[in-house]
Amino acid sequence: MSPHSQRPQSLSLVTPSYSRDLALCEDLVASVLRHTQADVTHHIIVPASDLPKFERLAGERTLISDARGYLPRSMVKLPALNGWLNLRHPFPPVRGWMAQQIVKLAAAASAETDVVLLIDSDVLLIRPVDAASFSPSGKVQLFEVPGGVDESLPRHHLWHAAARRLLGLPAHQASVLPDYICWPCAWQPESVRRMLKRVESVTGLPWATAVGRELHFSEMILYGVYVKEVVGSSEEPHMTSTMRCLNHSDEVALDEAGLRALLANAGPDDVAIMISAKSGTPLTVRRGLLADFLQG
Repeated sequence: MSPHSQRPQSLSLVTPSYSRDLALCEDLVASVLRHTQADVTHHIIVPASDLPKFERLAGERTLISDARGYLPRSMVKLPALNGWLNLRHPFPPVRGWMAQQIVKLAAAASAETDVVLLIDSDVLLIRPVDAASFSPSGKVQLFEVPGGVDESLPRHHLWHAAARRLLGLPAHQASVLPDYICWPCAWQPESVRRMLKRVESVTGLPWATAVGRELHFSEMILYGVYVKEVVGSSEEPHMTSTMRCLNHSDEVALDEAGLRALLANAGPDDVAIMISAKSGTPLTVRRGLLADFLQG
């Protein structure tokens, strides 16, 4: 009998955020408290300068942390810039969005739960969620859309190339590749730890330095390629192509009609909704219609 069958699996959530997304993060926190069990902790990780603004969200299950605690000491913040300088590898500087991905990887690797759910500030839980939601067989499912990356997504190809380089895999030759990007994103912390050790073994560098020097990188593509091609070489990964999240990722604002149309597509298995912060959807529209949807 496996350890997973002897006890319920545990779940934690990780959300990197910053001051511009504070209102969205507040709504996310409320949805997490409503739709997860009492033993689930939600780790919100923000820049040091934003800690005072986020402290009001802190609670027994909502932990607010300084992003510096998840970055290596060799990385120092560049004054007045959204970037960091890694003293181990000064050039190129580590851009803010790259540092955020390093934070996600470090937070997931340090998680002591069976499942860690990466969930951005612009996501809301709309139905109950537990570890079994993403590991129904006792093992965390890997989200994959086979053939989801074609020539119309050149950045995805660059992300795949970076992942394969970091993992010591041969360069891909195909023009059509799988997509592993999803909202929210469930990972197995033990797999993350093994993945980062492999990156260090392949590159001969601390993993954060190896990742930080990449110009094009996706933490979800790295994890997906690792689970599918490295772990999958010895055991069959548990796969799913169902995201279970309504999403509006376009950088176009939704009005009431647009949001109603999105919500009309909600299926019985959807547990979350993502409306990109970059879409500029008014907070009043978002909150009003989502409240009506949840009550209905």
